[in-house]
Amino acid sequence: MPQDIPMEQLIVETAERLFLEKGFAMTSTTEIAKEIGCNQALVHYYFRTKAKLFEAIFEKKIKLFIGPFIDLYRDDVPFEEYLRSMIEKHFDLIKANPKIPFLFFNEMLTNPARMEYFRTKLSELPRSVLAKMEGKLQAEIAQGHIRPLSTFDLMISIFSLNVTLFMMAPMVQQGFNLSDREMEQLIEHRKSENVLIILRSLRPLIENENH
Repeated sequence: MPQDIPMEQLIVETAERLFLEKGFAMTSTTEIAKEIGCNQALVHYYFRTKAKLFEAIFEKKIKLFIGPFIDLYRDDVPFEEYLRSMIEKHFDLIKANPKIPFLFFNEMLTNPARMEYFRTKLSELPRSVLAKMEGKLQAEIAQGHIRPLSTFDLMISIFSLNVTLFMMAPMVQQGFNLSDREMEQLIEHRKSENVLIILRSLRPLIENENH
């Protein structure tokens, strides 16, 4: 057992790795304790149940993935520059944690009750920052720079576009027989392409119809 890592952090890190390797259902608190080198009671002391441990990991990761939408916001930064930086940072975070979407989507599909927990946590996002984002978005719409849409729609578009690549990555690499280097090049290309897709999708409808 590592002596320089707080026990609670060690439990979370070990559980996250095992959840990603085996899935939530196939991982037990006994196995987590054995991996760490402690007894099962200690895991339950910190988190009570496996579900609570999973929720702690989810909360940490959702804050990580939502971070770019909040951390990069500045009133004095032009909207397109903010949006480009946000999409790229969000993409890089998923790239660094490519298995996390699989874990969460699988849990939502196999355990519908978990959906309510996810919804509650998402609703706790800093409303002040989201309100500012909405204000900036509506200002761009009013000036005719972009087509009408909500912050929610924009965030869903960015999430789905960035996540989809990593959900498909194993199939794409094997299906097209890509080397690791070629796959890395494709991922970087898709990051740039995702930025362009989002920016183009925001063009006023009349402009889009003319192109």
